[in-house]
Amino acid sequence: MRRKDREVTDIKELETMIQECKVCHLAMTDGLVPYVVPLNFGYVLLADSTLELYFHSAKEGKKMEILKQNNKVCFKLSCEGELIVAEPACNSGCYFSSVIGFGEVVFLEATEEKCEALSVLFKHQTGKDVNFEAAQAEHVCIYKVVSRDFTGKRKAKA
Repeated sequence: MRRKDREVTDIKELETMIQECKVCHLAMTDGLVPYVVPLNFGYVLLADSTLELYFHSAKEGKKMEILKQNNKVCFKLSCEGELIVAEPACNSGCYFSSVIGFGEVVFLEATEEKCEALSVLFKHQTGKDVNFEAAQAEHVCIYKVVSRDFTGKRKAKA
């Protein structure tokens, strides 16, 4: 990372940043062509600092075709904040926090695991605990990105 002064390495601070973000941009490769989609997500940060990001989507479509061919992905979580207007104008910017990482997609097949993943996703997005039933989980594709390679960056207010 070029700007070491903005790097976030503390795992508790990284988790706080992840908690604040509600959209993940998931990048994948269709042959040699990049493809990126914004997705709502839920997450679990394991004791060994492995990050699992959970997603749901339709069972078919371009994204599913690509991920089944190549499960290697890059992701970006970001929370943009207040605009900073400065003089000269080229010194303007924005307060922000972001987490960027690399991982592999794992498709969940077991109904119980899919229901748990939906609950994690719903809790992250709404703050509410909901138990999903098997019939609900069977109508969507549930997958997770497993990452041990992610970094955080922040430009905070002084």
